[in-house]
Amino acid sequence: MTIAAELIDVRIVPPPRRHPLIFGTFDTLELGEGFEIVNDHDPAPLRAQFERTRPGQFVWRYLETGPLRWHVRIDRVASGPVVGAPSGCHACSCHGA
Repeated sequence: MTIAAELIDVRIVPPPRRHPLIFGTFDTLELGEGFEIVNDHDPAPLRAQFERTRPGQFVWRYLETGPLRWHVRIDRVASGPVVGAPSGCHACSCHGA
């Protein structure tokens, strides 16, 4: 059974804290658990970062796809190590600012 751990509205989170918050939340999930994020832009760069650093460990589902709001569900489907760089934000539009 998949349970939403929480909903994170990243629109109200300062840009430098967004990706660390999202990855930190994901890293605490048990198998089968998940959470949702809401954003004001397509979080495709975040998804790419998940694919690079946590390959095969998650399922990404768009629940809403803009143009003003994106709503995504992220579920943990496997355990594994973090691969590569730390979960800082450098690939998205905030550029870690």
